[in-house]
Amino acid sequence: MKSSEFDLVVRNARVATASDIFEADIAIRDGKIVQLGANLPAGAREYDAAGRVVTPGGIDAHCHLDQPMESPVRMADDFDTGTRAAACGGTTTVIPFAAQVKGQSLRAAVEDYHRRADGKAHVDYGFHMIVSDPTPEVLEKELPELIRAGYTSFKIYMTYDDLKLNDGQILDVLDVARKHDATAMIHAENADCIQWLTKRLEASGRTAPRYHAVSRPMLVEREATHRAIALSELADVPILIVHVSGREAVEQIRWARSHGMNIMAETCPQYLFLTAEDLGIDDSYHGAKCVCSPPPRNQANQEVIWNGLNDGLFTVFSSDHAPFNYDSPEGKKPGGEEVSFGHIPNGIPGIETRLSLLYTHGVLAGRMTLNRFVELTSTNPAKVYGLHPRKGSIAIGADADLVVWQEGERAISNRDLHHNVDYTPYEGHQLKAWPCLTLSGGQVVWDGEQFHSRSGGGRFLQRGAPTLLPKRHQSRF
Repeated sequence: MKSSEFDLVVRNARVATASDIFEADIAIRDGKIVQLGANLPAGAREYDAAGRVVTPGGIDAHCHLDQPMESPVRMADDFDTGTRAAACGGTTTVIPFAAQVKGQSLRAAVEDYHRRADGKAHVDYGFHMIVSDPTPEVLEKELPELIRAGYTSFKIYMTYDDLKLNDGQILDVLDVARKHDATAMIHAENADCIQWLTKRLEASGRTAPRYHAVSRPMLVEREATHRAIALSELADVPILIVHVSGREAVEQIRWARSHGMNIMAETCPQYLFLTAEDLGIDDSYHGAKCVCSPPPRNQANQEVIWNGLNDGLFTVFSSDHAPFNYDSPEGKKPGGEEVSFGHIPNGIPGIETRLSLLYTHGVLAGRMTLNRFVELTSTNPAKVYGLHPRKGSIAIGADADLVVWQEGERAISNRDLHHNVDYTPYEGHQLKAWPCLTLSGGQVVWDGEQFHSRSGGGRFLQRGAPTLLPKRHQSRF
């Protein structure tokens, strides 16, 4: 083969996939991996990865970018800044949410989200749908048509007044997932319990950010997780429970798995590296920076989440990046005011720090294997959301989405990050590894020092059916 047929060769890579670790050169042409082997012919460009690990590009399958919010609140990251930060953190595919507003068609939500994304993304992207108004038109026509068009996953909320569905509605939507082979994600918290606690806390003057955690104890996640599992069992369809935070929800998932149910689970960095104390130990408003739902728990609970990551309980590890500036009337201080915890915009930034935190404290600390790291952050998301083997693997024919890892000491500082948020909850946190090269479709988007813009170079991904679990049969009803 002539050397000119390779656009790029990554030399001397210690290649890590979800199943193997091996030494190889990686040859890339037209954005695809075309050869793996030793002493491959020269390419038009060369990169020497000697002594460093190379993994598939990360897939962040749970992040929020430019999602419409009720005024005056506005997300700090759009598809430009959000995918810029993703690329610099080693993530080469993102799947944020096209959220249906009650009274709006689901197709209109998807079309609006395309307008927000088109021409801005630096890495490849897909959309999950958020179903908040499952009308007969949505259930019988729009949702099946959109699934066939490549939007093969959607999210269901059990909390938040503008998004939540009742149990009957959830069953209707799960039935569509079963009939049309889609992935259903569920945000599992009991809305009525949260509302009951919030009213009483606010009535007694306990409104500081730290009371957000008090209003959402583990039992509200436990009850909703149990109910989501029961609804999944009744509809006879797998579900993925997102951002699992606590021991009690983990116990429900373990119980379901032990009874043969296909319940997948996701967790996020905030449940490994933050605790309820980060929301404040006094009534300072500073804790608003870490208000997210479910909230971080305690240090003992962090060990439960680590165990679940290591032993296979968790299927994917996502950021749940929900970017709001702290010192902004569009962010954590709506209208410029310090508001009660129940009105603080929920979410924290993390799209750029997700992989480095898990690599440092998982792989390098001996808590998980390198293969498990790849499985959680790339391969499993690709399989769950219909992108494998194009994404999530280092194999001939796969997209040339690669991350080269540099080991060493570095502290996280918001001034070094590339999101559009005025803080990171992990300020000062010590890392022992970070991406020193990110390739998206064979193109350098991050070289360890500089971001290389591909605005509009990110492609929208029409996704197929999930492949992690066996295909479901048609509904029995």
